[in-house]
Amino acid sequence: MWQRLMRLIVKELQALAGNAQGRLLLIVPVILQVIVFPFAATLEVRNATLAIYNQDGGAVTVELTARLSRAAAFSRIVMVRDQPRLRQLLDDQEALLAVVFPPDFSRKLAQGVGAPAQIIVDGRRSNSGQIASAYVGQVLADYAAEGRGGQPRLALRNLYNPNLEFRWHVLPSLVAIITTIGCLIVTALSVAREREEGSFDQLLVSPLTPAYIMAGKAAPGVLVALGQGSFIALAAVWAYGVPFTGSIPLLLIGMACYGLALAGIGLFISSISSTQQQAFLGVFAFMVPAVILSGYVSPIENMPAPLQCLAMLNPLAYFIPMLKGLFLKGFGLFDVWPCLWPLLLIALLTLSSALWMFRRHVA
Repeated sequence: MWQRLMRLIVKELQALAGNAQGRLLLIVPVILQVIVFPFAATLEVRNATLAIYNQDGGAVTVELTARLSRAAAFSRIVMVRDQPRLRQLLDDQEALLAVVFPPDFSRKLAQGVGAPAQIIVDGRRSNSGQIASAYVGQVLADYAAEGRGGQPRLALRNLYNPNLEFRWHVLPSLVAIITTIGCLIVTALSVAREREEGSFDQLLVSPLTPAYIMAGKAAPGVLVALGQGSFIALAAVWAYGVPFTGSIPLLLIGMACYGLALAGIGLFISSISSTQQQAFLGVFAFMVPAVILSGYVSPIENMPAPLQCLAMLNPLAYFIPMLKGLFLKGFGLFDVWPCLWPLLLIALLTLSSALWMFRRHVA
């Protein structure tokens, strides 16, 4: 049985490689997007979460905190009492940035001298961090313009992306986005192509069970995901200088789990499609909302509650944070697991649904 399954996998790969259009579809978009995205993509974010570590407690810092809480840029203000809690909020991406007021901040302003404050930005979200830190700077500048003592001075520090290199943010996300396109197209067109070419009935009368047929259809998609994802990751590191601080085996495991989740979605689309055109439209219908709900365009926490619940079913919403952690933060297995197990659960659900739809159509 395993030999027959391997022959089916080889057949699927030959169908992809033997078609010039199929080869171009898998290779050309990857190269073009690796070249274009780092230079052309721009992002903007609203309603960020701000953490404030107020070591001063004076009237000035209380007023500045109140002004920051009223700013439209920050929908949530989290007050912390120690440095470890502050670091945890940034590590877990619960806060986009943090403001630290030192113990003598109010006293120095009252004396009419410069008072330093620190902004700590999550550099993994470089564009959002720059915008949000500019809002904080504007609030402090407005306070200073009122002539209330000395001039606040801001010391800006960016975690995980010290120079706010925008490519460090784009390229890890690009690994997920391009992988999604390739894997979905390969799996979504597989069963529909068999129907169009008239070989679907021959496949059904083969000794392979529906489960083995679906496994044979899913495996090429996972291999495409691994190949494309590895290519983009190598290009990010060697061509664009994005640091990779995590584990390569964990990266490959994450790509494989993500590929399984996508394969289930693609096979489900293929099982309910009669033609390749319908399957391609199904991929497009899934792809656009998936990218929007992934947190790549805007943070998930800024979305309405129903969309946040919908984003929990989106594999991209787990894979992109995993990639950024592996590239920029040195994630280990303990850090990756909160993103890995949802991908495995989504893969189980989508593959089971695809198999159920396939058996239903066969019957």
